[in-house]
Amino acid sequence: MYYRENPDQLAWEAAKYGMMADYFKYTDPQKHMYYYQKHFECMYRWLNQRNNGGSGMMGMNEEAKVRVLHASPDAPAVDVYVNGQQILEGLTYKQQSEYLNVAAGQYQIDIYPEGEMGQPVLSQMVEVEPGKMYTVAAAGTLDDLQLLAAVDSDSVSSGKAKVRFWHLSPNAPAVDIAVKGGDVLFRNVPFGKATRYITLSPTTADLEVRVAGTNQVALTVEDATLNPNQGYTAVAIGLVGEEPPLEAMFLKP
Repeated sequence: MYYRENPDQLAWEAAKYGMMADYFKYTDPQKHMYYYQKHFECMYRWLNQRNNGGSGMMGMNEEAKVRVLHASPDAPAVDVYVNGQQILEGLTYKQQSEYLNVAAGQYQIDIYPEGEMGQPVLSQMVEVEPGKMYTVAAAGTLDDLQLLAAVDSDSVSSGKAKVRFWHLSPNAPAVDIAVKGGDVLFRNVPFGKATRYITLSPTTADLEVRVAGTNQVALTVEDATLNPNQGYTAVAIGLVGEEPPLEAMFLKP
């Protein structure tokens, strides 16, 4: 299955989003990031058309969706480059980008401190497969920064919720995730690992992050709500006993 796009329209949209990104650069960082990503996506699609000889044909099933999460507790705000082109500016700790549509394949990811173009704090190749959704996290401490990718899923059984756990706290041991006073949901999850999704009935519950195999509670997450027809990734970020502290954030899907 294929679709055709007008390259002149793509170029016009790229310019429009670029101007809007510049307009909001210092007044609204969230809008700036949103429009900058729209600008990058239009430029990417325009370049794809040009590289295909102007045919205007792109296989829809050859695309993937990728977003970036800043999960490094001691890293500054960063700029993210893909194959030499900037796609994100000033991404801060705990901030995530929108999903970007990209062609399946391998990409060179370079991460620089915001506004600097000297030595990147991280350079790494990332491969994405067609038809999949990814969250790519910049994780670990600044002296041991790495990119960790998790494959996302937005399909949920009707009336149900689903959740998984992603361990991104660099100084925390392997952990168990349990319902307070109830069942263990995920066992012995080490740093960097994202578990499989599990399907549950919609609920609100207190969760505990425990040192694996023990009852020692490292973190309590109160009133965690799982809504029907929604998927979640519960992410442990921060540092045990240090600043910023260990905490949980929930990503969708």
